[in-house]
Amino acid sequence: MKKFLITLVLLVISFQIFAQEQKPVAEESLYASGKIYVVVVCAAVILLGLIVFLFTLDRRLKKLEKKSDR
Repeated sequence: MKKFLITLVLLVISFQIFAQEQKPVAEESLYASGKIYVVVVCAAVILLGLIVFLFTLDRRLKKLEKKSDR
């Protein structure tokens, strides 16, 4: 019963969130000026950099593990 009430409350809260029709001002201004694409490209470059860094770090660690096993 407790799980049902919690689920019901969360469902009601989510309906209230979707009922709002106003868009955030920042979102409208970024779309209007075309700068949203700059934000997306910057986020993609940062994500790509992190992925590349993690793969190179993984390679280094594998080399060190192989070296220490010998």
